[in-house]
This record gives sequence, structure tokens and C-alpha cells, in this order.
Amino acid sequence: MLVSRILIRLGLGAALLWTGTGSGLAQNDSTVVAEVGGVKVTLAELEQQESAKLLSAHYQYYQAQNKALEDLIDKKVLEQKATSENLTVDQLIDRDIKSQVKDPTEDQMKVYYEGLETDQPYEAVRDKILEKIRQLRTDKARAAYVKALRAQTTVTIVLAPPRANLDVADAQLLGPKSAQIKLVEFADYECPYCQRVAADVKKLKADFGDKVAFTYKDFPLPMHARAEKAAEAARCASKQNKYWEFHDELFHSKELDVDQLKAQARALKLDSEQFDKCLDSGEEVAAVERDRKEGLRLGISGTPSFFVNGHYLSGALDYAALRQVVEQQLSETTQVASGASK
Repeated sequence: MLVSRILIRLGLGAALLWTGTGSGLAQNDSTVVAEVGGVKVTLAELEQQESAKLLSAHYQYYQAQNKALEDLIDKKVLEQKATSENLTVDQLIDRDIKSQVKDPTEDQMKVYYEGLETDQPYEAVRDKILEKIRQLRTDKARAAYVKALRAQTTVTIVLAPPRANLDVADAQLLGPKSAQIKLVEFADYECPYCQRVAADVKKLKADFGDKVAFTYKDFPLPMHARAEKAAEAARCASKQNKYWEFHDELFHSKELDVDQLKAQARALKLDSEQFDKCLDSGEEVAAVERDRKEGLRLGISGTPSFFVNGHYLSGALDYAALRQVVEQQLSETTQVASGASK
């Protein structure tokens, strides 16, 4: 009997071969996934040559997997708390969560009712409103309770986002080459999410010091008319050893018109004639395009996109999300170094 097979890449760098019979086999990058005219195709070759089609899919799977893991951890800490007090989980929830939830007042329910789009009179939906508000308050109380339990419990997450190989040989680097963490960002100076996360990246670098080396890659998006010239301007500033100062100023000021770029160069005391010539001549167009093409090869379609020791993160990220992966990778590199020394 033929058995259908689906290959799913895991965030841990392994893979799961699922079959209709329910069996699972771990795979590595040397695993042969196809043969074409007698020529073997390995998983590594598939990942390398078709990365633009696969990275986003791997990341979506990782996000679903991570959400399921977070839910499972929440269940585990509740179970451990209940067991320590000789209770069932339901008994624990009734005692510590549901008993603390207060019912809304009549006035509060009427305010809620006024926000509903319904033709039914208040009395007809009153019980449903009461139940809805009770559930909302219970969910909020449960989230706070679980958060407190997790703060008291040692929780180590080793599930990591999917990985990709990056070319950073000629890129600007903020931090030592020997840093344990290599943080690479593909971004666009006109992107509002990139502007927002810039302060988080700066805080992350300050908090971890020389443990983190930061590289910025240009990925100007087509809908942002001023982003490409801004990227060129930062590179022009690098010729006078002011790349990071100019980079930070662009995200801070958000002033990206050509005359504004030149004004910022003067404010940073750059040689105006040299800077203007570099910017006006398009001297850095090719360098910006190299970064953009690398991003496209990797399958990046939006900004900001981050790689932490090669592990991919994308979307509207914040400091907490970045810090979690950095700490995870620090722990992993420390364990590897400890194992190698034994």
C-alpha cells in the first residue's frame, strides 16, 4: 500500500517525516529527499537552492509550534502547582482564579450592551453579557496567575526559529567579531516598524555589551520611495567612519529626503563635498542592491527581519521577543563551549 509523506522542517534544525501510518523519523541535512535521473537531492541542497520558498513556511510552522509549546508550558505549571497542594487543576482554578473574579455591576453591563450592534433589548441579552464579561475577567485573571507561576518556576525553552546562512563578510559590524551572538537585521529606513524596533535593538546591544555583534542589512521596500537613497546615504557616511551615527540619526529623525540627508551629514560634521558627491553619483547603489538581493534569496518579503546566530525572526517584534532568542542562543553557545572543554 502506498503511504503519503509530507516533509516538515522544524525550528530546531531537524525535520519530521510524517507518514500516513503515524511514524516519525528525524532527518538531517544529508538526508536524501529525492532522486532525479539517478542524481540524489539532499535536504541541504533543497534548503539552499529553494530557500526563498521555504524560509517563510518554516517560520510560520515555528510560530504555530511555539504557540502550542507556550500553551503546554502553561498547563504544566498549573499541573505542578495543583499537585504540590494535593488538588486537581480544576480545583486550583476554582480556588485561586474563579473565586477572585467579581461579577460586573448592572451599569457596567449596560455600558457593554451599548457597544453591541444588536436590535435585541438589554434584558434579552443580559445573561449572555454577564457570561461574556465573566469569561473575559476569568481569562485575564488566569493569564496573570500563570504568569506569576512561571516567574517562580525554572522554564527553559530550547525550541528555536528556523536557520539560514548569511553573507556578512563585507557588512558593517557593531561589536566584536568574536561575539557569542551575531544579530543581523534586514530593514528599511522608511519602514515604521523598523523605526520602532531600532530603539529595542540599541537597548539590546547596550544590555548585552560585547556578547552581541550587530549587523544591519539594507532591504528597501518598493513602496518606500525614500528608503533606498537613505540606505545609500548611510553607506556614504561609512566612508567617513560615521556609519552607525548616521544610521541611528535616520531612525531617530525620520527625515529621509535628499536635502535632509545632506543636512544630517553636515550636522554630523562630515565632509559635505565628499558626502554629496557619493550620494548624488549613486556610488553605493550596487552595495544596497547586493543586500536586497540577498534578502530576496533568503525569502524575505517584509521588514524588519532578524537573524540571531542565523535563526530567523520576522514581523512586528519587540525587545522581549528579541531578548528571549538572544538569551536562548547565549545559553546554547555556553553549553557547547562547556561541553567542548570537558
